[in-house]
This record gives sequence, C-alpha cells and structure tokens, in this order.
Amino acid sequence: MRFRHPDGSTVHLAYCTNVHPAEDLDGVVEQLRLHCEPVRRRLGRDRLGIGLWLARDAARTLSADPAELRRLRTALDTRGLEVVTLNGFPYEGFGAQEVKYRVYKPDWTDPERLEHTTHLARLLAALLPDDITDGSVSTLPLAWRAPFDADAARAARRHLTTLAQRLDAIQELTGRSVRIGLEPEPGCTVETTAQAIEALTAPGGPPLDRIGVCLDTCHLATQFEDPHTAVDALTAAGVPVVKAQLSAALHAEDPGRPAVREALAAFAEPRFLHQTRTRAPEGGVTGTDDLDQALAGGLADTAPWRSHFHVPLHAPPEPPLTSTLPVLADALARLVGGPAPLTRHLEVETYTWQALPPELRPRTRDRLADGIAAELALARDLLTDLGLKELP
Repeated sequence: MRFRHPDGSTVHLAYCTNVHPAEDLDGVVEQLRLHCEPVRRRLGRDRLGIGLWLARDAARTLSADPAELRRLRTALDTRGLEVVTLNGFPYEGFGAQEVKYRVYKPDWTDPERLEHTTHLARLLAALLPDDITDGSVSTLPLAWRAPFDADAARAARRHLTTLAQRLDAIQELTGRSVRIGLEPEPGCTVETTAQAIEALTAPGGPPLDRIGVCLDTCHLATQFEDPHTAVDALTAAGVPVVKAQLSAALHAEDPGRPAVREALAAFAEPRFLHQTRTRAPEGGVTGTDDLDQALAGGLADTAPWRSHFHVPLHAPPEPPLTSTLPVLADALARLVGGPAPLTRHLEVETYTWQALPPELRPRTRDRLADGIAAELALARDLLTDLGLKELP
C-alpha cells in the first residue's frame, strides 16, 4: 500500500510474511497465493506491499538461479504484490515448534550473517518495483547480549562496514539503493535506541548513509522508551530510521493481582521468547528473558509489566490486559506526521498469531487473512488521520 505524504513523497505500508512459515522458494511462492493475495483482495486494493521474509534456503536458491528470481518476481506481479523491504532478522527455522534464542543466530560476529544479508540486499534490488529505487532490509541488533565482548563488537562493526561497501556496489551496478536497519530488541546487545546510537556512531562504525535502525514499536514499548524522545535522539545523532515495524506489546497495568497473572500466563508459550520488562524503583528498566520467568518470581510486580509479545493491532487482549497500541500511534505520528517523513517504509509485523492463547488463534487461513487485513486497515486509518493520502 502506498501513501502520499503532504510533502509529496511516497510512504510504503506492508505486512511482514514471517507470519507464514516457509523455508524454501516453493513455500514462499505458495504463500503469495494462499495468504498474501487474499489479504490484498480483502482490502480491495489492486496492489499490496509485503515485507518479504526469505529464509536461508530460499535466499540461496534465488541468488544462485536467475530463472528462479524471475519466477518469484513474476509471481509477485501476477498477484498484485510488491516488495520494497525485507525482514532479514530470522535466518531460518522461524516456523519451528521452538524458536526462542535460536532466532539470534548467526549474529553479526559470524561471516554467514554478512553473506546472508548481502544475498538479501542483492535480491531486493532485483525485486523492487520498476518505479521504486530505494529498498530496506531489517536485521538483528548485532547479537544476543552474551557472550559479546570488545572483540565481538569489532568483528560486528567490520562485517557491517563490509556490507556497506557491498551496498555501494549494488547501487553502482543497479541504480537501486538498499539500506540496512539494525532492529533494537530487548535482551540483545542493542536493545534501546540509545544503544543503537552508541553502536552505530562508535569509531570504526559503518557509514550511516547505508546502515541505520529499524524501529520496532513493540520493542520500543517493551523497553518503556518514549517514542518522541527516542526518535529525536536518533535524528540528533544522524542515525536514519531505515524502516519502522508497526507492532504492539502486551501490557499489564497491575501484574501483582492474581487475575492479571492468570491472564498473563495464557500468553506464556514455548515457541517464541517473550522478554518482559518493568520500571525499576531506582530508575531505568529491569526484566527477564521470558514471560514465564517473570511469572515465576523473576520480576517485581509492583509496577506495570510489558512483554515482547506481538499482539494483533486491531484486537487488544481482553481486560485486565491491554496492548501498547498508543505507543505505536505516538511513534507513527513522530515518524510520518511532520513536515517530512523520517522513514518511508512501514511494516506491520504480527508474527505471533499461532502463538496466541488457543481461543484467540485464527483456526483457518480465511480467519488469518481477515486479521491481517484488519491490522493493515487500522494502520491505514492512522496514516490518513495524519494527513497522508492513500494511493491507488
């Protein structure tokens, strides 16, 4: 979906396909038919943006065989779909029964992360619509927090600098600019915007015209960051917001109450990591790696909790829980509500539909398509309320 900003530029809205498990190219092409095109039809649009997730095997197939790349591009065009951004965070196995800490491997200390992201950037340059010259790829924020020492930091910076050089070469060769956004996430080496600024502006860091941040509003909220303060700090430091992921975290206002803890327990599940945070009495934020750890006594329950669980944007949990949708709305207003957009790539990323409590999960493909379309409709309404105009 495309929108015209009042300054005349185009802002893109997509939804991320990591919600649909597909490890190989055949699975990716099939998900376009089974999931993406039905969402487009529900929205009554001739064209729908998707934030494509290409796992390792799919990316390698596409990189090795130009005919397969043409096949994917034809499938996108035929089904009225377009791609301006890729989700390069998960490497493989995102549809497995247990993902948890595995999603952070390989990290940016590993040459394989560099090679995979290079493949993605080259593929995106070929998949961009004919009238679009700028693409984005989100990636993990260097690594999980431990083990990560000074040597690891230098290795990660070296790999990112090499990537930036390759992105320069891609633009020289294709005329398309692809930028990479580190996605701050709770528990990682870079979990806040302040840490992103520190990592990206440190001596020996990559050039900021190629490497910036992907601002995920669920992660932002989970860390209790104020969107305006965070975006202002990024702007002041010259760190670009390459893309923003529109997502909402799980919020519990009074986690000490038995009824609230019971409601939270329904969201503690074995597949994904749900880092949980609260404000510390002495200032700052403290937390656990997972929701079940918090519920087992690992986190003080005298102040509100937020958990890294991407809940559907249009359907917040029933009381006594809620979502951080207001944080998303505030971030979006700061990013695209001003005289010029601070990012032009927006991606709805609710990958946890099948991890919801059983009674909330969509039981059929049709119900899932209904939910994704409703999320995109909500995001569309937020954008038009900010003065953007939806384009055909």
